[in-house]
Amino acid sequence: MKILVLPAYYYPEQAASPYLGDNIREAMCNAGFILDLYAPMPTRGVSEEIRVEYKERKIEYKYDNKLVIHRFPMYSEGKNPINRALRYGICWCVQFGKGLCAKDIDLIYLASTPPIQGALGCLLKKIKRVPFVYNLQDIFPDSLAGTGLVRKDGLIWRIGRVVENFTYKHADKIIVISEGFKRNIMAKGVPEEKIVVVYNWVDQNAVKNVARKDNKLFDKYHLDRNKFYITYSGNIGLTQNMDLLLDVARSLEDNEEIQFVLIGEGAYKEQVKEVITRNNIKNVTLLPFQPYEDISHVFSLGDVGIIISKPGVGENSVPSKTWSIMSASRPVLANFDENEIKTILSENECGVFTKAGDKQAFTDAILELCRNREMCRKYGENGRKFVMENLTREIGTQKYIDVIKSVAKG
Repeated sequence: MKILVLPAYYYPEQAASPYLGDNIREAMCNAGFILDLYAPMPTRGVSEEIRVEYKERKIEYKYDNKLVIHRFPMYSEGKNPINRALRYGICWCVQFGKGLCAKDIDLIYLASTPPIQGALGCLLKKIKRVPFVYNLQDIFPDSLAGTGLVRKDGLIWRIGRVVENFTYKHADKIIVISEGFKRNIMAKGVPEEKIVVVYNWVDQNAVKNVARKDNKLFDKYHLDRNKFYITYSGNIGLTQNMDLLLDVARSLEDNEEIQFVLIGEGAYKEQVKEVITRNNIKNVTLLPFQPYEDISHVFSLGDVGIIISKPGVGENSVPSKTWSIMSASRPVLANFDENEIKTILSENECGVFTKAGDKQAFTDAILELCRNREMCRKYGENGRKFVMENLTREIGTQKYIDVIKSVAKG
């Protein structure tokens, strides 16, 4: 079976949770599928040297030639949202043309970044008369409204809903990452039999505990190994409620034992830098994204790992970093909308849940975890156990393979 894959970003570009796509594609190839992948030349988060190098790579092969990677030229999106939107639009048009010309395709598999990819899959499905499997990692336009960038019932919202409904109607199967996502799209009229819930997993062999004495990030960034670290790793964007996190950090400045470390990039990072500088916040360290090969060091750096969102933004989602924190044997501290995260942390004793926007509860939880290191250790061990029993790479990718096989059989 030959599968058409059209990602918006591909290695070595930096994107959210790149391992998920890599794991899925490798599993597909191991299952005997042939993948025809069309992606733009890398520009996001890569050096000029890498850009020049990849200009010469028109085609690449991986996994015993079962994954064929075709590159096409594309400009760098930068940090301007308009440039990013234009880049998405241009990529969409190029990938549509590439998809039309792709030969002997048996199935189309696309993920939801950017949201217009779903419509691309549906159009190609109709023209090529092959099934389409859609991997829904973000619900648009709901997520955009949650950032405050668009108004519900505004023009962009209405356009987004049209694209969303068109995609859901014509996709043969929709893989969603949480029960909340499933409830959301069922409320929009998607039949239950079309939906499959597959939680994002973690590569349990790539993300594991690194003892503090062996963690190279402490030496690289001159961090004091004796402090109690609260770490956030991931997108520093509009939905992550960095303002609340910085407020909590400022309220704990007198506690010299506690240090916050924020690792990542995103649309709100410059504002975070400005707040830290303007208020001379000493207990927050801001670091860049780290290479994937150092992911165990990243998630092992803290005594506690954070997931956080603004109220109303995370009702349906479970950030994949949750599993990475747990896989590194660290407790999860959530300041999040109530959903299955609360149940998982509570029932499996692998972290502490506080309601999104509740500054006092969040602060109290940090202080309690700092006071009780044995509880931190226990929560971390329980988290790793939960991952090994439920969220390994092998368990997750096999579910994708099963979906694709079921769709291919008709």
